[in-house]
Amino acid sequence: MKLQQLLSYTRKAVDEYQMIDEGDRIAVGISGGKDSLTLLYALTGLRRFYPKHFELEAVTVDLGFPGFDLDAVKTLCRELNVSHTTVSTQIGPLIFEQRKEENPCSLCAKMRKGALNQAVKDMGCNKVAYAHHREDMVETMLLSLIYEGRFHSFSPKTYLDRMDLTVIRPLMFVPEADVIGFKNKYQLPVAKNPCPADGHTKREYAKELLRQMNQENPGVCERMFTAILNASLPSWPERVPHVRGRRVS
Repeated sequence: MKLQQLLSYTRKAVDEYQMIDEGDRIAVGISGGKDSLTLLYALTGLRRFYPKHFELEAVTVDLGFPGFDLDAVKTLCRELNVSHTTVSTQIGPLIFEQRKEENPCSLCAKMRKGALNQAVKDMGCNKVAYAHHREDMVETMLLSLIYEGRFHSFSPKTYLDRMDLTVIRPLMFVPEADVIGFKNKYQLPVAKNPCPADGHTKREYAKELLRQMNQENPGVCERMFTAILNASLPSWPERVPHVRGRRVS
């Protein structure tokens, strides 16, 4: 996938779900993985021509695992003219060494998001961008059906009233295969995930389940994503469709 296609996907999400307003100061959550680095490229590219002016900050929560190297990521941020901040924590050792959690992912995610959101607020940002792509949305729906018995997925835009902070997901229309293609084409400096639970989570189970279903029924992922978009989920904002780049009134 070329940058132009990435920007097209991103502009579609931003416009249809009114993710960006004039004067926004947006923090981009950077884990060092392919998704967050692709998001960084997308928003820095959009910043150049989007009619509503906004600022960007890159923020990484360091969970405290040894061997987490962000030097190449910091270099990329400088090349893209985006300030990068690292938030140092001991979330990893707390969960895996002190508490020895049998199911660490939920608590880790909650603590990581808490640390990120607090840092974002302290930096004066009013929005934070997460790098969830199309397959992430579908996998979340599957996990919700399997483990919670409800039809649910990430909302494109969520206002956190206790933090007075808005979460946006500008990559929601981007297929994961295109993210992988973009990473390879632009040689993104992906940082290795040092988490010991990486690759052994319920989300990995949903990812493999979706891959198998899509292999046996080509196009099923796209159809499931369309079902999410058309479901009128109560937590989702109103969608404003576009035709040839213009809003439909």
